[in-house]
Amino acid sequence: MPIEFKKDRSAFRDEMGGEEAAGLLEWSQVRPAVNADLYVSNHAHTANFQVLIAAKAGVSSWPTHADLRAWLKPAIKSGN
Repeated sequence: MPIEFKKDRSAFRDEMGGEEAAGLLEWSQVRPAVNADLYVSNHAHTANFQVLIAAKAGVSSWPTHADLRAWLKPAIKSGN
């Protein structure tokens, strides 16, 4: 499963297509605060990141992939 959902954290695993964005959106809409663990993420459809940005998600772990991390940090602005 590309996204592992925990109580208040989503962990991105493997490569994620745009079809995972709907589940991520539903999960984030019923929580007051969400965090994303992006540590092992090396590719994901931008729809998934758009959901995180719209949900004002925090990031518990940034991707190790340098280009992805550089693009996401200013976009998500979680302060981590």
